[in-house]
Amino acid sequence: MANTPQAKKRIIRNAKRAEINGARISRIRSFIKKVEAACEAGDKDAAAAALKAAQPEMARGVARGVLHKNTVARKMSRLTRRVATL
Repeated sequence: MANTPQAKKRIIRNAKRAEINGARISRIRSFIKKVEAACEAGDKDAAAAALKAAQPEMARGVARGVLHKNTVARKMSRLTRRVATL
């Protein structure tokens, strides 16, 4: 257990941030799943719309420091290619 007041504060803050970051990652995953589901169904219009909604969420994840920029770039690239090949 933490001994100093600063360490105790840090534990509380880390727990709060972990909850927020977890929710943000979950939200991004949900957007990605919508794109993948539309691709599986073969619906190009729905997939394109879902991708358009997912891109800013993924970029926001990078800006907030939740995801690494190369990870998001790779995922965006793969999703864009999947939608384009429909």
